This record gives sequence, C-alpha cells and structure tokens, in this order.
Amino acid sequence: MKKLLYIAFFSISTFFFIACGPYSFTGVTTDAESIQIDFFPNQAPIVEPSLTQRFTNDLQDLFTRQTNLTLVRTNGELQLSGEIIGYRITPLSGTSNQTAAQNRLTVTVNVRYINTKNDKDDFEKSFSFYSDFEANEQLTGSVLENALDEIIERITQDIFNASLSNWG
Repeated sequence: MKKLLYIAFFSISTFFFIACGPYSFTGVTTDAESIQIDFFPNQAPIVEPSLTQRFTNDLQDLFTRQTNLTLVRTNGELQLSGEIIGYRITPLSGTSNQTAAQNRLTVTVNVRYINTKNDKDDFEKSFSFYSDFEANEQLTGSVLENALDEIIERITQDIFNASLSNWG
C-alpha cells in the first residue's frame, strides 16, 4: 500500500512539474545565457561622485542575483548601456515662512537595451525615481545614502522588469 502511495505521489508531482513548464519566481523567462551591463557614466548637470559606480554595481548585482545569466564584458546576448542624465534637488513643499519644508532628490537614467536573440524587445528609455528629505537636513552622509538606496533600488528594479519581464 505504501509503495502504491509513493508511486501515485511521484506521478502526480511529475505531471505538475511538466505541466507548469519553465517557471521563474521573478517572472523572467529567457533563452539568453549572458548579459553585458556597461558602465553608466554620469552626464547630469550635477555630479554625485559615488553614483555611477554604485548604480552600475547594483544593476549588475540585481541581474546576477535574480537570473541565471552570466555577466560578460563584451558580446552579451543581452546588453544594457546608458548614462545617468539627471540628478536634481527641488523644493517639494513650502512653509508659512516661504521656505521649503521638504526637498526631493530625483535621479534619471537613460537606458539602451539590446536583445540579440529577439530585436523586438530592444528599447531606449529613461527611468526616474525620487526620494524626499527634510529641508533642514543636508544631503550628505546617511541622508544621501538612504536617498540613493531608495532611488537606485527602484530604478534598477524598473530596468529589470522592463528588459526581462516585459512589464515596461
């Protein structure tokens, strides 16, 4: 009886795995094996020195963590390149003293995506996100780090979704 239960369980499990087909928990299915992510230079009017290296590294880390793609320097089947084109601080809300109560840091990145296996997936698009901080705080140290953490995480995830999940 036990043997019959094992066989039934194995048969049902096998059926479900075959029926589901290839699946990824990130929603990504691709037949590519390699990705090339070029350095994203900062061409914004205001340059934050740490932003280019940090953004490029975080983007590479995201793709290598959430896919089986191999990161290569040249001739990747998937290719991401671009530049940081915006780094802007703007007042967000005012006070009765006609001063800003909050400021907003906005970063914009222009991205070119090439899929050598399927050129209809190619795009060039700008991605932007922001972080708000109190006007009485200086955009340095932990305030800057927290803002960039939030912005980079969102922009890299948006790039990931647009390029591999076809959500963008």
